[in-house]
Amino acid sequence: MVVDDGSGGREVARVAIRGGGLVLDDISRAIIEQLQEDGRRPYARIAAAVGLSEAAVRQRVQRLLDAGVMQIVAVTDPLQVGFSRQAMVGVRTLGDTRTVADALAEFDEVDYVVITAGSIDLLVEVVCEDDDQLLDIVSMIRATEGVESTETFLYLGLRKQTYAWGTRPPGSAPTD
Repeated sequence: MVVDDGSGGREVARVAIRGGGLVLDDISRAIIEQLQEDGRRPYARIAAAVGLSEAAVRQRVQRLLDAGVMQIVAVTDPLQVGFSRQAMVGVRTLGDTRTVADALAEFDEVDYVVITAGSIDLLVEVVCEDDDQLLDIVSMIRATEGVESTETFLYLGLRKQTYAWGTRPPGSAPTD
């Protein structure tokens, strides 16, 4: 990928796909880290921090978005917007776990579905206004075809939640 650095020269951004993973150069990594700190940070401020022009940063961000490397989203606090009940529902399935996962992902109250290894096949996070809505969604999950059983873990207190997973150092792409 070639990026105009705004100084009349051209800078090559080292972004390659190896072994199923994307390898980013140091500048792309630094841009991502800047946006993880503040997704609204102005391109001019990012440019100053990483040593590129504002235009070059804008181009890099757009390419990272287009490649699916990152997303820029607003994250709300469920309690502040009226959702007083959150829970993780462990689901044991019969048949194709992926089919059940896809069906559960369609529920509005579900904001996270992951297929797992171990005694529970799926973890499903639900966000609800109150206990009645939580009971309704757990009942809907239990009634879904392919669901054998569920176990609900009600959140009592959140101690850590992060969206800054970082980036891999150069040359550390996963191996096949």
